[in-house]
Amino acid sequence: MDFNLMATYSHSHTTLLTAAKHLIERYYHQLTEGCGNESCSNSWCASSVGFNRMDNNAAAVKALELYKVNAKLCDPHPSKKGTASAYLESSAHSNSACSNRKMNHKDVHSVRDNFKDVNYLTEEKVYEILDICGEKEDYSPLIRVIGRVFSSAEGLVQSFRRSKPHTKEELKSLQGKDEDKDEDEKEAAACSATAMEEDSPASSSSSRLGEGSSGENDVQKLAPDEVSVDIEAVRRVYERLLSNEKIEAAFLNALVYLSPNVECDLTYHNVYSRDQNYLNLFVIVMENSNLHSPEYLEIALPQFCKAMSKLPLAAQAKLARLWSHYSAEQIRRMVETFQQLITYKVISNEFNSRNLVNDDDAVVASTKCLKIVYYANVLGGDLDMEHNEEEDEEPIPESSELTLQELLGEERRNKKGPRVDPLETELGIRTNDCRRPLIPFEEFVNEPLNEVLEMDKDYTFFKVETENKFSFMTCPFILNAVTKNLGLYYDNRIRMYSERRITVLYSLVQGQQLNPYLRLKVRRDHIIDDALVRLEMIAMENPADLKKQLYVEFEGEQGVDEGGVSKEFFQLVVEEIFNPDIGMFTYDERTKLFWFNASSFENEGQYTLIGIVLGLAIYNNCILDVHFPMVVYRKLMGKKGTFRDLADANPVLYQSLTELLDYEGSVEDDMMITFQISQTDLFGNPLMYDLRENGDKIPVTNENRKEFVAQYAEYMLNKSVEKQFKAFRRGFHMVTNESPLKYLFRPEEIELLICGSRNLDFLALEETTEYDGGYNRDSRIIKEFWETLHSFGEEQKRLFLQFTTGTDRAPVGGLGKLKMIIAKNGPDTDRLPTSHTCFNVLLLPEYSSKEKLRERLLKAITYAKGFGML
Repeated sequence: MDFNLMATYSHSHTTLLTAAKHLIERYYHQLTEGCGNESCSNSWCASSVGFNRMDNNAAAVKALELYKVNAKLCDPHPSKKGTASAYLESSAHSNSACSNRKMNHKDVHSVRDNFKDVNYLTEEKVYEILDICGEKEDYSPLIRVIGRVFSSAEGLVQSFRRSKPHTKEELKSLQGKDEDKDEDEKEAAACSATAMEEDSPASSSSSRLGEGSSGENDVQKLAPDEVSVDIEAVRRVYERLLSNEKIEAAFLNALVYLSPNVECDLTYHNVYSRDQNYLNLFVIVMENSNLHSPEYLEIALPQFCKAMSKLPLAAQAKLARLWSHYSAEQIRRMVETFQQLITYKVISNEFNSRNLVNDDDAVVASTKCLKIVYYANVLGGDLDMEHNEEEDEEPIPESSELTLQELLGEERRNKKGPRVDPLETELGIRTNDCRRPLIPFEEFVNEPLNEVLEMDKDYTFFKVETENKFSFMTCPFILNAVTKNLGLYYDNRIRMYSERRITVLYSLVQGQQLNPYLRLKVRRDHIIDDALVRLEMIAMENPADLKKQLYVEFEGEQGVDEGGVSKEFFQLVVEEIFNPDIGMFTYDERTKLFWFNASSFENEGQYTLIGIVLGLAIYNNCILDVHFPMVVYRKLMGKKGTFRDLADANPVLYQSLTELLDYEGSVEDDMMITFQISQTDLFGNPLMYDLRENGDKIPVTNENRKEFVAQYAEYMLNKSVEKQFKAFRRGFHMVTNESPLKYLFRPEEIELLICGSRNLDFLALEETTEYDGGYNRDSRIIKEFWETLHSFGEEQKRLFLQFTTGTDRAPVGGLGKLKMIIAKNGPDTDRLPTSHTCFNVLLLPEYSSKEKLRERLLKAITYAKGFGML
């Protein structure tokens, strides 16, 4: 490592910084070479008696310390040629390097041995030095060169440039520039490169910071997803060098020195805006396949992540576009690098409510870096940028309380809807545009982080949006569904509290007694009619009431709704509204899925109701037994259905259309189909529909069959049910429009929120169940209870869940998240077990035998329904 490691600032900096740099360089030479005075008494001079020699890395660090304390600095002794002054002289005359290049043979040989003139690297230069070192079996010159170049931002930025210039045609396609300007830029770049080869590090610094012409011109020649570094060359160099442990250590040490300077450059000096080639150093460092090794995790990688997290938005977007062209294995390697750092920091620290993981700089920085890779993974996947659902023509009406809120300084939050990630906006991409990413989304989830994250605090940081506090909800890809659901729960509860508070204030101002809850009183045998009338009135008069906490009362029943009555209400509404006899939805026996009935006689209000019910279920943390194909949730998130969605929505039709696309014969002659299709209504009568005007006269051919398939899918999934689905979506958005739901969750996670997990793991439920009233895990009847429950069939287990919790589905995260309680309900008796579904409590008498327990439990779960009944 040479003194130029200290020269990280350009000539464009202030005179003060330039002077500081030269002082640090003089301290460095004083520590490594001395002043030349044999009787020197300066303890920090290599010429003084008793001075302990130090390696170049230690000398570089010590030089910084001496500068900070203004330590004594020796003047070069007349008996010794002053290296520092010689350096200053050479720096001052660097611009004339091209005209002063003659050196005698001895000088050339000396430079070749020490490679002190190598301030940036090419693949050929690395191999040249490697061969010379191999001949001498001494790799220290190569180690010094790597240390010098890889610890210098300017050196690394200039290294491994692509040698092949763009053709004029390529330049025109990239930037549309005229040929004369192209030629001028090539000539300027060539001249600059020649000068750079002979320049000192100080002069190359100004080029790096965009004062020279080459940096700017290189940027103009690059496409949005292109950099000037030869990535393949970098990979080959790493592959050859990283097998040598001593050389590997040089990369590690250089990164430790490089990162703080880069962080400073990006934070205070806006280097990327002046020279976009600065991005090269991040590309080069991230190609190091050893970054995730333990040696890097303590210091080097955290510092580098901090520097990388300071990249401006445009630079992050460019990295994401570049990396989107990488293979799945290369993306996975980068993901593992950042994930290992996060995991290492999480398990090596004790995070809690007083020591938040949000305050750990390394975890936060690596999460921000992981976001860049996440969007590269999305961009590089299977994209569907089109087929976006149109927004509702009519905006959802505002609350009638809005004027009061304004008077009270309580303007409704997020009137413009949920937030959008800035990087997502910069890239013009949404997660939902990706059908299949390069690597699964699940690989971005960090479970150890989820375990220590204090979600109530994180949600607060998310809502306040301060620069000082980072929220992991801004990087939802790293959170699992359970953690995100908890964040949504806090959001819902705070909104419910806000609506109650506003209602009380409204009552004080207006003198009216308003209900702080969304109160529904329904008759069990007229549940749809009663719910529809009440919810329609609320939706028209004051949709904000839908965001109040739900309170359901069944007429003539004793149940007080603390959660359980609402659960049964949702269950009964879903059972009735999805009844095929009503005709709102069709049911496919093969797929066990429901779909909107295109020829339904029901009005749009019915579909709006089921949309509201789905939204209320999420808002009130209830699980519904609904079975939609995934395309419904994709459509709720703003994407239209396409041919690929038919695979699970209508697999028979999907198979037929696939065979049509793959047919090798003449489609027109052999199949004789046209652009007119037929469907059947509720009464089995055929209905004809033209996919194109006069479709019955347009045959499907080998040439137009793709168009036929696309329009067929468009009709089946979008046009035929447009009226029904718009009403359904409108109801859903009445409840969730201000929620971070769309920001946090992907379509498959929305399904999990609404329907719960299909995996019923009763062993996990047994592990997390608590006991009360005298029972414990070792009680006889408890052991017999679990033996009995595990012996039940699938349907009986679902009935037990329905009886105990109000739903037969597992919550997000599985049955282990249910928190069921089994309490003692007296001695042996003939009474049936009972439950408080509001609190997931099973009241179990201490039956005298296992057989009696089984018989009583089966009877309870089979026949019990309603509230206030034993």
